[in-house]
Amino acid sequence: MTVTFEVDDGVGTVTLARPPMNALDSAVQDRLAEIAREASARPDVRALVLWGGEKVFAAGADIKEMQDMSYEDMALRSGPLQEAFTAVARIPKPVVAAVTGYALGGGCELALCADVRIAAEDAKLGQPEILLGLIPGAGGTQRLARLVGPSRAKDLIFTGRMVGAAEALAMGLVDKVVPAAEVYEAAHAWAARLARGPALALRAAKQAVDAGLETDLDSGLALERALFTGLFATADRETGMRSFVEQGPGKAQFR
Repeated sequence: MTVTFEVDDGVGTVTLARPPMNALDSAVQDRLAEIAREASARPDVRALVLWGGEKVFAAGADIKEMQDMSYEDMALRSGPLQEAFTAVARIPKPVVAAVTGYALGGGCELALCADVRIAAEDAKLGQPEILLGLIPGAGGTQRLARLVGPSRAKDLIFTGRMVGAAEALAMGLVDKVVPAAEVYEAAHAWAARLARGPALALRAAKQAVDAGLETDLDSGLALERALFTGLFATADRETGMRSFVEQGPGKAQFR
């Protein structure tokens, strides 16, 4: 199987399993879309880790597969490609990418679909599609620019250069850098902490931030207001406020 999905105590781990470099061919893309839909629907999945294994996250698309594709072939494939990555980005639960080795091209684009990225000290990230006479096609031109700003995104996309973990951290492409042996553990700990949180509030927070970035400030504030107000109908809100009043902050046990 090209991608595996396991759930333990509320945390789902999505593991790319296409050695040696986890090239993201059509089968991997389709499987990611299936898992994203499953993870979104399952109530026992409260947070997720995207993981490529100890050696590499994903070195990019399957170039051998793409080399034989015509314009007509890619006109039909580009939609499902973007839809697979968008399905991951729209999982209504906290998602963290645990990046080891290379996250290049489609691999970097997949990491961009997570809410947070934790990288190994020796990780390399980039969008090298320009070196193939192409541009990123799975969201890289859009998600990267929104994350690190248009100038930094253009530099990476125009040159195709790779950046190390330290530079990626400085520009905001990753959020934390740890020794390679600790990447999955750090990512799982982040996910496990949020898996114990209020699921509906976390979903609302993710929706408010992500959707708000796509619209004007007034519309974003209106969305925030609607989501904020709606949470007053949840049991988790009652639990959180009761716990705060009776026990102080940070001690609520959410369902």
